[in-house]
Amino acid sequence: QVQLVESGGGLVQAGGSLRLSCAASGRTFGTYAMGWFRQAPGKEREFVAALSWGGGSTSYAESVKGRFTISRDNAKNTVYLQMNSLKPEDTAVYYCAAGRRLYDRADLYDYWGQGTQVTVSS
Repeated sequence: QVQLVESGGGLVQAGGSLRLSCAASGRTFGTYAMGWFRQAPGKEREFVAALSWGGGSTSYAESVKGRFTISRDNAKNTVYLQMNSLKPEDTAVYYCAAGRRLYDRADLYDYWGQGTQVTVSS
């Protein structure tokens, strides 16, 4: 079992930055790939970024490449999403997820956090 708790969301102006954190419980955190997804009102949950269990492989949605960076600290059981050059279209609830492999499909992840709201004003 892995429990995930996101933090770091908030209100930021366009062009600004935020860093999201996802703290995980459970001694097996280091064996899971981690992903970030987001869901805007009236839209489906979409893939943002993912990271392999060792951190050696990453994947990003085209819409965030070059602006967002996913990383993890297995000693702290935490995964991060550094978001720079934020745009109003990045406004959404952001979720972290844990899965056995690096996937870009939400249905392939086993554990989910409750989400943290990110709002980017224009």
